Amino acid sequence: MKDTSLSRSRTTRPPRLAATARKPGAALAARLPGLALAVAVALVATALGRLVPVVGGPVSGIVLGVLVAVLVRPSDRMRPGIAFAGRGVLQTAVVVLGAQLSLGQVLRVGVSSLPVMIVTLAACLAAAYGIGRRLGVVRDLRTLIGVGTGICGASAIAAVTPVIGAAEAEVAYAVSTIFVFNIAAVLTFPVLGHLLGMGQHAFGLFAGTAVNDMSSVVAAATTYGGPAADYAVVVKLARTLLIIPICLGLAALARRRARTADAGSAGTGQGLPGPVRVGRLVPWFLAGFLVLAAVNTAGLVPSAAHGPLNTLAGFLITVALSAIGLSTEPARLRRAGVAPLLLGGCLWLVVSATSLAVQFLARYL
Repeated sequence: MKDTSLSRSRTTRPPRLAATARKPGAALAARLPGLALAVAVALVATALGRLVPVVGGPVSGIVLGVLVAVLVRPSDRMRPGIAFAGRGVLQTAVVVLGAQLSLGQVLRVGVSSLPVMIVTLAACLAAAYGIGRRLGVVRDLRTLIGVGTGICGASAIAAVTPVIGAAEAEVAYAVSTIFVFNIAAVLTFPVLGHLLGMGQHAFGLFAGTAVNDMSSVVAAATTYGGPAADYAVVVKLARTLLIIPICLGLAALARRRARTADAGSAGTGQGLPGPVRVGRLVPWFLAGFLVLAAVNTAGLVPSAAHGPLNTLAGFLITVALSAIGLSTEPARLRRAGVAPLLLGGCLWLVVSATSLAVQFLARYL
């Protein structure tokens, strides 16, 4: 039925709409206003970051973006460009960061951080189940908040949503909750790291395992220092891959529940979820990051280019964080209610404390 409706929509598309969709610059033109706004905010944020280096450009960008979103409220015409800057520009920045690392570094960091990643994820999912039930948060919503906090924020939520069949309202609540604690992490983690006297690699591991969204990981770690950012990005990318076994596990659980419900109602099994395509769970920017790291490992990226590439990546990150700030919707956060925010806050504290505890135990035991 779905395929039939899709084919019908293609054949009945109005001629003018079809011509517009084929116009090569149509998508770019739609994105330009919002993208220009994000770049303008990022330029101001970069200047502020140079005046106050302890805060940095990315943090200034997200704060300025939130202020503009609350006080000015960008028009709907700005939305496509803001959305593109918040996701596409950030992913491009992550790819650029790969040109400064070698595959050996990526493998070494990924393997060494694996125990911290697994323990924090297990603690997060267990807390999501237990605390979520106590707070009365429905099953799908606590699952989305759990995987979003434990793995990779909105990307994990997007990957899990079709697997468990979550409703759009639950997705919106989960993303809004994750967004709140992304900002909290960016603003508080660098301060906490300095108070604890953490080194660059220690903080990179902390940010990479305790912050849930790539944008916030990069922002917090970049504020702390360049080596911390490089380390955190690799840890976060390795952590992103955990979405594959989690999605496969949730898919198996969903199919078992569907079979049980189908058997109870003497059904035919036609409502069972479809198979999960593993290839679609691997983000393209992870592949791009690894390709550029391989190119750098082969010595094809001149050492003189590392500095400019690092500057470019930093500015792209500031543009992306500015866009994420601009996309703030206070009304959506209010509609989410108290319980999901409480669950998100509890999970944020659980993951942060677990990451620090595992690092402490690994160092002194």
